[in-house]
Amino acid sequence: MTNRTSVSFLVDEDDGGSRLDSYLSAQLPELSRSRVQKAIRAGEVLVDGEPATKPALRVGEGERIAIAFSPPKPLEIAAEPIPLDVVYEDEHLLVVNKPAGMVVHPAPGHETGTLVNALLAHCRNLSGIGGYLRPGIVHRLDAGTSGLLVVAKGDEAHIALARDLMERRVRRVYEAIIWGELPEASGVIDLPIGRSPVDRKKMAVVERGGKEARTAYSVIDTFGPFQYIRLKLETGRTHQIRVHLSRVGHPVLGDPAYGGRRTNWGGLPGKAAQTAKRALAMIDRQALHAKELSFTHPATGAGAAFSTPLPADMAAVLEFLGTA
Repeated sequence: MTNRTSVSFLVDEDDGGSRLDSYLSAQLPELSRSRVQKAIRAGEVLVDGEPATKPALRVGEGERIAIAFSPPKPLEIAAEPIPLDVVYEDEHLLVVNKPAGMVVHPAPGHETGTLVNALLAHCRNLSGIGGYLRPGIVHRLDAGTSGLLVVAKGDEAHIALARDLMERRVRRVYEAIIWGELPEASGVIDLPIGRSPVDRKKMAVVERGGKEARTAYSVIDTFGPFQYIRLKLETGRTHQIRVHLSRVGHPVLGDPAYGGRRTNWGGLPGKAAQTAKRALAMIDRQALHAKELSFTHPATGAGAAFSTPLPADMAAVLEFLGTA
């Protein structure tokens, strides 16, 4: 297992009798069940020092389960010298302020120009747990969302950060400009989210099969047909903020997928309609920014907190709205 990163876990009383693949999936939430099973069948998992090749093997209390991650297969992704706004960096991780418009990792139609392409030019070592298409990527931001995200350089850091995300110990605060006025100055939107039954490329609030999703919000200011709000993710579902706000009738300004680009939202009259039209013309993406990020440093155990100002496009919209 040369050149591999190994992590191990001691099975406690509550987990004794669990399937090996289920146990490892719970310990390593960033890995899919199928990827865990593949690692088991490849002999990369040891139970008390002996290879275990059956995913259905039952683990026993007190057993030491180790998994050695193979290094990512040779990357076909090109390292590109794209400028990065690095807010913090050490030997274990870095925090990046991602600009709006940058896709986080390569995907069909976005093979170059991504954050991963930029990271490969910036760093010599990135965690391989995310797979060869997503090295170092612990969590993501939509392409049209700007702001902070943390990237892991090593597998141990990746595992610790992913587990903290799953257990809701990572604090993520966003700011957004939305259509209309929310009914209360603060509150929580608690609606389950799943894949849209109408458009599989989108997410939606669903009655069946959805995952718990909670978004806390507070109003910062109101500007005619818009509000400037602060949001805190209590869960981290795909497109969560955008879907929640759209469902309650207040989509994010400029959101192309969830109703944020309607020039006459709500049948606005006269001056309000003109203000809305001008604001919409000033921004070509959802007005959503990941402003604050805080977590426990996986190597030192110390608290780490970061903040970044609003990007120019959102700041310009707010300045306009303040004088409209």
